[in-house]
Amino acid sequence: MKIATTVARILLGLIFVVFGVNAFLHFLPMPPMQGLSAQFMGALFQSHYLYAIKCFEITGGLLLLLGRYIPLGLTLLGPVIVNILFFHIFLDNSGLPLALIVSALALFLLVRYRSAFAGLVKP
Repeated sequence: MKIATTVARILLGLIFVVFGVNAFLHFLPMPPMQGLSAQFMGALFQSHYLYAIKCFEITGGLLLLLGRYIPLGLTLLGPVIVNILFFHIFLDNSGLPLALIVSALALFLLVRYRSAFAGLVKP
């Protein structure tokens, strides 16, 4: 189980670091969007809110890659993952498989590090 945890941590960290840095360096081409998803992403980009989100992605991903403060990295990435999943469920279904993989990896890590989050669910 330790190997699976390490693989999931590194894979999730790489995904968020690569796609987070891509917002600043543009080394991966983005497919054109249309409809509501284009309006949503346009608003995030024009308001520069997208850069704040990408900073959280990079920070959380780096924490996972470094293997330090993994619960903090998962905490930073949690809201981002929920928004990615909802974006692909409600606005643009084309990226749903990757969003589901990212969600599954995060849930797996959340279960593996559940002792760090135990205080959040105590009555």
